[in-house]
Amino acid sequence: MLTRKQHELIRFIQLRLEETGVSPSFEEMKEALDLKSKSGVHRLISALEERGFIRRLPNRARALEVLRQPEDAPSAIARTRSAPTAGQRPALGKPAPMPANDVIEIPLHGRIAAGAPIEAFEGMSMLPVPAALLGAGEHYALEVSGDSMVEAGILDGDFALIRRTDAARDGEIVVALIRGEEATLKYLRRENGMVRLDPANAAYDSQYYRANEVQVQGKLAGLLRRYH
Repeated sequence: MLTRKQHELIRFIQLRLEETGVSPSFEEMKEALDLKSKSGVHRLISALEERGFIRRLPNRARALEVLRQPEDAPSAIARTRSAPTAGQRPALGKPAPMPANDVIEIPLHGRIAAGAPIEAFEGMSMLPVPAALLGAGEHYALEVSGDSMVEAGILDGDFALIRRTDAARDGEIVVALIRGEEATLKYLRRENGMVRLDPANAAYDSQYYRANEVQVQGKLAGLLRRYH
């Protein structure tokens, strides 16, 4: 029998896979389950993995696969912050999407800062990406430079896979173009008429801008990491 937190986690992962095709980040899982640290998420994932409910897919960032659902699900599962809106019903009984073997190429637009803003969209090449990492919509990739998002699992040298959009909700990781010149990868929040761009590294401070100085150019959809 699973604990309540284990039930909540496996259903949160399943729901996110069904919605986006990408498993949630450790930061998202921590917030959804109202845990104090990501070490609690690690323990829950390890327990579910040991009991055969999920598995980690090798050589892929943010890659979890739900193998089976628990049979002893409690009658009421607490709604998470990523729960569906009214009128939507998650099909938790469905099997999780299987990893796709298809590879597609998306534009690679230079480097983006996970630190102080730097120039992005310098030239363009193509990056092959497993189709399973991308959901619906138009995507592009940016190479991450810096360490300000390490606590969200985004490391220097990673390739951020971005779904192109000009709208985002508070708390989402976005590509923010600042004053039409510099781009950065940060958590987006709105505060007292200002836009706050938050890092995921205690060594960095939040950045504040007027709303007309920041343009959202996409939301984080996934990550690719190369091991040398």
